[in-house]
Amino acid sequence: MKMTSIKMKKILEERLSNDNFHTSYNRDKDTFRIEWKASKQGVTIQLPNIIAKYNDRGEEAVNELVAHITESLRIMNENQELEGMEKQIFPVIRSTSFPTETKAGAKIIFNEHTAETRVFYALDLGKSYRLIDEPMLVQEGWTKEHLDEIATFNIRSLSNDYKVDQVADNDFYFVANQDGYDGSRILNEAFLEEMKAKSKGELAVAVPHQDVLILADIRNKTGYDILAQMTMKFFAEGRIPITSLSFIYEEKKLTPIFILAKNRPETE
Repeated sequence: MKMTSIKMKKILEERLSNDNFHTSYNRDKDTFRIEWKASKQGVTIQLPNIIAKYNDRGEEAVNELVAHITESLRIMNENQELEGMEKQIFPVIRSTSFPTETKAGAKIIFNEHTAETRVFYALDLGKSYRLIDEPMLVQEGWTKEHLDEIATFNIRSLSNDYKVDQVADNDFYFVANQDGYDGSRILNEAFLEEMKAKSKGELAVAVPHQDVLILADIRNKTGYDILAQMTMKFFAEGRIPITSLSFIYEEKKLTPIFILAKNRPETE
C-alpha cells in the first residue's frame, strides 16, 4: 500500500499521542508539527522525507523518528543550564532561512557567517541538542562573545578524520564522522588552513548538509563541475540541508564559486 502524507500524519499522531501535545498539518508545505501546548516549542517534520525513508526501511524509520521526536520534546520541557556544561557547547551551521526565533518568541543566538550560512549554538545533550536562545544567556549572565569563544574552542577539539577520493585529477575530501558537527568543522580555521597548505590547486569547501563537510583540491575546470554536482546531490539527500553552493577558501575567507566565475574574465 502506497504511503501518503495523510497516512504518515495519522501514524505520527497515534504514536505521539499525549494530552500535553498539540499537532498540526500544513498541507501547502507538506509538514507535520508537534509541540508542547504550554510553551509552543516543538518539532516540524518534512513528511516527504520520512515517507522516502519509510519506503526504503519500513517501520524502522518511523521508530527512529518517533524516538528522536520524543527525546527532543522531553529536552524542550526541561530547564537546561549552561554553567558546568561548557564542554557540550558547539557551533552549528544552518542556512540563512533557518528560524531565528523559537515558537514562543525567544531570540535564538546566532552569528553571520556567509551570505548563505549562519552560525547557531547548540547545547549537546547526548541523543539530541538544544539551540541556545537569549533567555538562556541572560539566565547565565553570559555574553554572545563568551558563548562563541567556548563553541569555537570545542569545534577545534574535534577530530577531522576524512576520506579522500580522486576524480579527474582533483582530490575530494569528505568529513563525515556522524557526530552532528561535521558541517560545523567549516568553522575550524586551523583545519582549513592546513588543507589549503596541502592543496596543489584552489581549495574549495562545501557544506551541503549538517552531516558532511566537503573539501576539494581543484586543479582544473572539470573539478568545479564535479563539486557542483556532488554538492547538489548531498544537499538534496541531507536530513538538515544547508546550502547547495560551494565556496573558494582564500586568504581566510569563503567566497561563493559562482561569484568568482562571474567576476573572472574568460580566457581562450
